[in-house]
Amino acid sequence: MAAKGSRTIYACQNCGYQSRKWLGKCPDCGAWNSFTEERERVAPKESAGIARSGLKLRETKPVSFTSIEAQDDVREVTGIEEFDRVLGGGIVPGSLILIGGEPGIGKSTLLTEVANKLSLLFGSVLYVSGEESERQIKLRGDRLGINPAGLYLLSETSLERIFDEINKLQPQAIIIDSVQTIFSEKLESAPGSVSQVREVAGQFLLLAKNLTVPVFLIGHVTKEGMIAGPKALEHIVDTVLYFEGERHHNHRILRAAKNRFGAANELGIFEMTGRGLIGVPNPSELFLSERPLGASGSAVVAAIEGTRPMLVEIQALVSSSKFGTGRRTTQGVEINRVALLVAMLEKRVGFHLSGDDIFVNLVGGISLDEPAVDLGIVAAVTSSFRNIPINEHTIVFGEVGLAGEVRATSHAAVRLREAARMGFKRVVMPQNNLSGLPEDDRLEIIGVRSVIDALDTLF
Repeated sequence: MAAKGSRTIYACQNCGYQSRKWLGKCPDCGAWNSFTEERERVAPKESAGIARSGLKLRETKPVSFTSIEAQDDVREVTGIEEFDRVLGGGIVPGSLILIGGEPGIGKSTLLTEVANKLSLLFGSVLYVSGEESERQIKLRGDRLGINPAGLYLLSETSLERIFDEINKLQPQAIIIDSVQTIFSEKLESAPGSVSQVREVAGQFLLLAKNLTVPVFLIGHVTKEGMIAGPKALEHIVDTVLYFEGERHHNHRILRAAKNRFGAANELGIFEMTGRGLIGVPNPSELFLSERPLGASGSAVVAAIEGTRPMLVEIQALVSSSKFGTGRRTTQGVEINRVALLVAMLEKRVGFHLSGDDIFVNLVGGISLDEPAVDLGIVAAVTSSFRNIPINEHTIVFGEVGLAGEVRATSHAAVRLREAARMGFKRVVMPQNNLSGLPEDDRLEIIGVRSVIDALDTLF
């Protein structure tokens, strides 16, 4: 029997939808078997200026918009260039930042290095771990070669006891590893449940805004790669970062999915070494370092992620199938986009590809979804189909429509500068992007209006 002042509810662990009875399928997000029983206690009235966690809240009142000072010049630069780039130039004081990624990808390693930099630059930093002891974190610090005097470690999972230590220490930055392990004693539900994650994130949001200190939350991810817990968690925080990477590659990618203080979809690239994560300032050189020369089915495309230009190799393999219908297999690009472009080549160019197996791979373990890679996919597939290599000094970019037209893309000048810097000589790009481009004697720029024009130029 439920205790007095509480009621039993069933909450979807995927989206947070609540019901008075158990449901097999969530009517809100469609997830199956995602409802768990939780006890929801009626919260007592809070004292004036005191949060449920014991945090002393500052007095708030309406402020004129014109009297508020801009904060662009008060970002805290950590000195980790790739990390600062993803955040938009540095850490904004009072921001709540959520970092998610696969187990073992390097989230704790990255934030240990960030904590080291912040403690050296700005003062005391509190690293709270609900999964590791202080000695385990110390071992990681020794492996990374750091020994900061201003970094304080706390192995604790109770939200109220964590806030007591924060009130005593008054740190300049706080790191929580991870948000799913922290629980509030005011709620009866288990750690990691929807109500606990929402409560913990909400209390740390109040903390960040009232003390004007940055708070980093490490989040677990589901098997689909999404951050575990209710979607409200990503709405509460200011910035959502995803730490990605293939286990068989040394480099890791930090991607901003949401950022209230900078550009979304910004990208930072690191290399995992025995001494920790090292930023990669030149990703184009990394992705093209082992490109085969004179091989068919290989094309270099100029892509943009956030504000960063990158040259990436796209490989395609077209082989005859023993069955009537060919397979479509992709890595790093969307399979439906490849199927669409292959159908366009059959209809508009006259290739017979329906009975062939087609494999498309974006080299280096990176994933791209911008439309400008369309022309690179078409060029690589055609090169493999005809068994004719593309000139090694040529790059392509452009969006391809169903009518076979090549459409203009954004940031053409930035892509051209990156191509010239990497030593390429010729660029095949949309005709409508040519107007207003600065002259560059290092590049031969060829504008095309259709896929047929592009293929005639390339082959």
